[in-house]
Amino acid sequence: KTVVMRRWGRSLLCSCRAAPAAGLRGVSTLRGAPSVPKRCPAPVVRVPERAMATAKVTFVDSVGTRSTVEGNLGESLLDVAHRHDVDIEGACGGELACSTCHITMSQEWYDKVLALNSKTEEEDDMLDLAWGLTETSRLGCQVLLHKDLDGLEVQIPDETDNMMP
Repeated sequence: KTVVMRRWGRSLLCSCRAAPAAGLRGVSTLRGAPSVPKRCPAPVVRVPERAMATAKVTFVDSVGTRSTVEGNLGESLLDVAHRHDVDIEGACGGELACSTCHITMSQEWYDKVLALNSKTEEEDDMLDLAWGLTETSRLGCQVLLHKDLDGLEVQIPDETDNMMP
C-alpha cells in the first residue's frame, strides 16, 4: 500500500496539513488518497506505508472497552481514531471548531502530551464547552502522535455536545 504525499523542501505534506514526524518529516496519512488538490504546487511523492514510523494508542470508551491501534507519527489522535473506526465524533473534522473529540488521560500521559503538543488558547476555549472536563482533558484533533507517545492511553468520555449546525 502506498500513501501519496507532496514534497515541499525537505518535508512531506499531506493534502490537509504538514505533520512533523520522526524519520520522515511532515508525514501524515492523506485523506482521500491518491487524489491531491491541484492548488498545491509541490511534486507528488509516493511513500510506502510500511516505511512510515508508527506509535500505538489505546482508546478506552465509557464502558471500558479498549481499542489498541497504530497511528502514523504526526497524525492526530482524531484521525487515528477515525481511520480505525474508534467511536469518537469530531464533528468539525479536526478544525478546532467544536469539542466533540474531547479525550482525557492520566496525569503522566498528559504531561508527556503537553510537552510535545502545546495547548493553545483556542483549544482551551473549545474545551470549556466539553462535557466531563478534567485537568487532563485535550482535544484529539490537537494531539499529534510522536515516537515518545508510543503506548499512549486515552479515555473517551461518554457524552459530547455537538453544537455544529
